[in-house]
Amino acid sequence: MDFQKISADKCNEQFIPLSADLAVGVRPTFKEVYLVNEEWILWLEQRPDEGGRTTALIRPWGRRELKGQELTLSPIDIRSRLHGYGGGALSFFVRNNDELILAWVNDKDGCLWTQSWSGLDQSGEKKKWLDSDGVKFRLTNKDDFFLGGGIIDIEKKLWIGILEDKSRDYLVSFSLESINQNPNFIYQAKDFIGYLALSPCSKYLTWIEWSNPFMPWDCSELKLAKINNFFQLTDVKSIAGNDKGGSNSISVFHPIWLQSGELVVAEDSSGWWNLMVTNRYQLESRSIEWERLWPIEAETAMPQWVLGMSSHAPLTNSILSIFCRSGIWKIGICYLNGKISELDQPFDDISYISAFNTRAVAIASSSVKECGLLEIDLNKNCFQHSSALNGFIAESEISVGETMWFRGSEGQSTHAWYYEPKQVVHSPPPLLVKTHSGPTGMASRGLNLGIQYWTTRGWAVLDVNYGGSTGFGREYRDRLKNKWGISDVADCELAVKELITLGKVDPDNIAIEGGSAGGFTTLACLCFSDIFSVGACRYAVSDLIGLQKDTHRFEAGYLDYLIGSYSINLNEYHSRSPLNNVHKINCPVIFFQGLKDKVVPPIQTEKIAKALRKKKLEVSVCLYPEEGHGFRDAQVKREVLRLTEEFFNKTLKI
Repeated sequence: MDFQKISADKCNEQFIPLSADLAVGVRPTFKEVYLVNEEWILWLEQRPDEGGRTTALIRPWGRRELKGQELTLSPIDIRSRLHGYGGGALSFFVRNNDELILAWVNDKDGCLWTQSWSGLDQSGEKKKWLDSDGVKFRLTNKDDFFLGGGIIDIEKKLWIGILEDKSRDYLVSFSLESINQNPNFIYQAKDFIGYLALSPCSKYLTWIEWSNPFMPWDCSELKLAKINNFFQLTDVKSIAGNDKGGSNSISVFHPIWLQSGELVVAEDSSGWWNLMVTNRYQLESRSIEWERLWPIEAETAMPQWVLGMSSHAPLTNSILSIFCRSGIWKIGICYLNGKISELDQPFDDISYISAFNTRAVAIASSSVKECGLLEIDLNKNCFQHSSALNGFIAESEISVGETMWFRGSEGQSTHAWYYEPKQVVHSPPPLLVKTHSGPTGMASRGLNLGIQYWTTRGWAVLDVNYGGSTGFGREYRDRLKNKWGISDVADCELAVKELITLGKVDPDNIAIEGGSAGGFTTLACLCFSDIFSVGACRYAVSDLIGLQKDTHRFEAGYLDYLIGSYSINLNEYHSRSPLNNVHKINCPVIFFQGLKDKVVPPIQTEKIAKALRKKKLEVSVCLYPEEGHGFRDAQVKREVLRLTEEFFNKTLKI
């Protein structure tokens, strides 16, 4: 089908399966969103039709009919490579209520750049565009390090952020008024740093810190330091979380400052990432006490794979927070008297929230609405939503995910989303099982056109929140501890068996697909279960020993958690690696691999494909020279989806 907008009326007259172009090829992805001075919305947009280039846009609040003004024109590509996964490449500040100052990391050279625009104080119909000063400054020299996670101290005219070299992270600063600078080092971490926050009076700086072998969602600390007039850090201390690991592990996420001087952070010592607050008068004391005013069995945070995420934002006398319960995200106002007021809104997949006075913005989707900008008027309790592209699929043709709880590994209650096919091609229908990445990711119910691609073709889809998934508390997340390749495999298999027992799917036509860690679970399912008929893997982990030796710094100790200590559990690394269990795979597999992948090296795909071919199994390998870990280019994404369907249909003969 040619790329065209399909009206709802046309879809109702004649059912048209969703094309790969519309499912994955043309829609920009919203990455971060900010409310600027209550009157403007600033966001990042990743564009697959421009090779995955990310750019910054801005438009007035409430004016969704206006196309966003692009501030960082091509070839600028806003992207951080910090910790391998990036995020936090953009920072901004407003000066004199009229001037917007941006600083960003440009992926073209890895350097930090800045530029300013005026016109934030426009009013009425004239409020459409900002005026650029026309001058871009490259603040840093090009060097062999990565930058990101920055904030701007406008009083000292500094960008303060994170610098990663080959062995550790540092806090560094750069003047906003000089070009081609070398970094000014102000703090050296033992290992990793993330999520800086500057107090309203610029007297304190806080950040998250963690060390290998722990990941930040397992064990991390909140650091606090004083800042002197020369921007030197003094009295650095840990005020929340810990670095000990074990049964008393605590994770902290996303510190924010209230205008009154209180500090708020999400922390999970209760088993759930909940918000807690400290009194501003205690910051000088040696021991700081926290109040957990809003205890709920829900998550107000997410795994820190990337920087720049936000799950809560300060209001005048309260905190706006998103929280996840049973796989669905909600928005609540947390008052300092301990009360929580949940907002009445129809979206259940929400991220990147920002607020100013009585307004808020977030990135949101629902079962029937694509991901877009959500603008909330907190005074009037009303909202408006705008996505990048609308109307490509009629609401009547959308398959809505049904909550499915089943007995998974070790009889534990486990969650998945089940999508019925929207047209009957085969009865019972073939099933596609999706294994999310991470493996700490979470299958949500927000409209995913990649899933609708299959349901409009007569497939049922099962999106599994296997043990280890986020959004269900630490205990659920810890189900995968030392059991990667065991617990997740059992959950996927048992979910499928539940659907077969209910007569909902064809037991002879069960496909499974996943990428990265989800690719490992996909391969492990093909090795250790005979219920699956065909598999598709994107940049999949197949050799745990190879991954232990070759993976990047950020995940260097992750397998200690997922499998166990390498020196003690070498046999487990060997016995759970799909590469060492190829003899147990008896079905066709298609692989997709980027040749610039630094997380899962291409050699992993080469080895397992070669071993499967020796078994005379049908194997297809698609290599992409310009792609890394996670595909960004529109043409590549379309091709992956089309080739996966062709391979499944051919091998299953449907």
